[in-house]
Amino acid sequence: MLTPRPLLIALVAVAVSFVGWTATAQDVDQAEIDANLEGLNVLRSFAEFGEPLYPDDFQHFDYVNPDAPKGGSIRLSAFGTYERLDTITLGGNWAAGIGLLSDTLFTGSGDELSSYYPLIAESVAVPDDLSYAVFTINPDARYHDGEPIVAGDFVFALNIIQENARPLVREAFSDLLSATALNDRQVRFDFATVDDFRSLGLAAGFSPWPEHWWTASGRDPAESYLEPILYHGAYTIDSLDPGRTITYRRVDDYWAADLPVNRGQNNFDQITYLYFRDINVMFEAFLGGQFDFWSENEARRWATGYDVGVVTSGDIIRDETIEVNTPRGYVGFVFNTRRPIFSDIRVREAITQLWDFEWARANVFFGQYRRARSYFPNSDYGIENFPLPTEQELEFLEPLADQIPESVFTEAFSLPETDGSGRIRQQLRDALALFREAGWEIEGGTLRNSESGELFRFQILVRSANLLRVIEPFVANLQRAGIEASIRTVDTAQYERLMDNFDYDMIYVAANFFPPPGTEMRTYFESAAATDIGSANWPGIVDPVVDALLDRLTSDRESEERLEAITRSLDRILLRGYYIIPSYTLDVYRLAYWNIFGQPETHPVYGIGFPGTWWYDDEVAASLQRQRRR
Repeated sequence: MLTPRPLLIALVAVAVSFVGWTATAQDVDQAEIDANLEGLNVLRSFAEFGEPLYPDDFQHFDYVNPDAPKGGSIRLSAFGTYERLDTITLGGNWAAGIGLLSDTLFTGSGDELSSYYPLIAESVAVPDDLSYAVFTINPDARYHDGEPIVAGDFVFALNIIQENARPLVREAFSDLLSATALNDRQVRFDFATVDDFRSLGLAAGFSPWPEHWWTASGRDPAESYLEPILYHGAYTIDSLDPGRTITYRRVDDYWAADLPVNRGQNNFDQITYLYFRDINVMFEAFLGGQFDFWSENEARRWATGYDVGVVTSGDIIRDETIEVNTPRGYVGFVFNTRRPIFSDIRVREAITQLWDFEWARANVFFGQYRRARSYFPNSDYGIENFPLPTEQELEFLEPLADQIPESVFTEAFSLPETDGSGRIRQQLRDALALFREAGWEIEGGTLRNSESGELFRFQILVRSANLLRVIEPFVANLQRAGIEASIRTVDTAQYERLMDNFDYDMIYVAANFFPPPGTEMRTYFESAAATDIGSANWPGIVDPVVDALLDRLTSDRESEERLEAITRSLDRILLRGYYIIPSYTLDVYRLAYWNIFGQPETHPVYGIGFPGTWWYDDEVAASLQRQRRR
């Protein structure tokens, strides 16, 4: 659900790597390279806030085994289907694991949220005001066909983003004004802002694309595609059955294999993703040995589904020992305020009264989750640990006080709470009172508009039948309030199209959050994004206070503490707008995997390191195979 910023950039890098440079690679004189760096500060690592954890001469990340063996084939799973291999434009789902194919100028570590270390580039140079950056490309950087990676490949990538990218990608890179190839080994990015390491991080996240391959193929790099292209990362596509399977093969002569950022990683020879359209069938396939790793997303299954022989024998390891340290995005029911019935905040607050989380926690979630009370739980970016605005928050909120409810300053935000019994009489009374204020009355057991007689009805859109256990009790409570509520289940491809076009009444969604937050927050919450097809402003939020705070969020980045205060201020306003009904958050990862893997002694602070830092353990895998033969 959440991606630290360097990993967001690595994912988006697949989206930006679409076009190349018309010049052929040439040897660049060192004197020319040095001349372009004169008067600049040359960095071999950097952080948006503070200093990088790892020194310039580090040999490997702390959470890897630098001597991890290479080899073995593993099988993983994915839900639904895929319709393309690109990720830049609007459209259907792209293939799982697509991020294995491409590298970026710099990359992040799993121990930090906003630090960057050399990958394709060997260094970056910046002026004191950070108004631009010059990346010097490692002379060994190569595509899989042996051709060198050249600077111009990044120039056209930015043009493609600015002209063709879906909103999230476009907003993520909106601070990059232009890119210029100074020579084959040096690319310059000019930024919209100054004194801002965030823009430098965005540029660091660019990935190249080989013009010579595109020219030979005759294909249009700005269009969606399903045929493999030429890559430059640790893996390439070995085979695919569109929508059903895709197999990645480790590149034997990968030029960056021994760089410090890669040492001890990319250990599997082959990674195959198998697609399933039913979660329950997929889990049974996992227990049956059709694939090797499972990240659990259902409380009931985690509580009751593992009392089987392959688990009790130790053939499958059930693991919940890794804590979630990463700030989370929200999970919950999202109102589409573009629908007239949800345009009134009192209606949205009324419906919020009818989600009985305490009952769901005991009866649906098996006590495994806690209530999320923020858009940004599990972090100081959200208000969970700050009931009232802090002094820093007041700096951002008080200038907007005439547009903000007084309660934001005087009362801690709270969500309805029940005793978990399923009896919600008080919540139902509170909801009906709010409905009456908004012009809706119970008539003959149904909720109708007092003036028009219109019946209050809506659908909740889902793409997995497994969510029905979560949503059906909520629908029952809605019906008790006289609402004609129903659930509509569609396949993943149709779901994505409906989401892109905001063609739904309500959805139950898990949103990504990319700490530290930046311009991508605009596509989630900015007023302009409410009508931007394909944006992540699923509720249709149009609020000048939110816009003003987003402006501060993207311009005032003096320190991480100030950034947290701005995001908390935004959190308070969003919560008071009742655009979503927050659901849950989880404090540990729930993993299950066949006993064929080796792991480092230490996991990254943010995440589990799979599959990058894990490896195929021949000895335990051989023992498992012997047990299977019995």
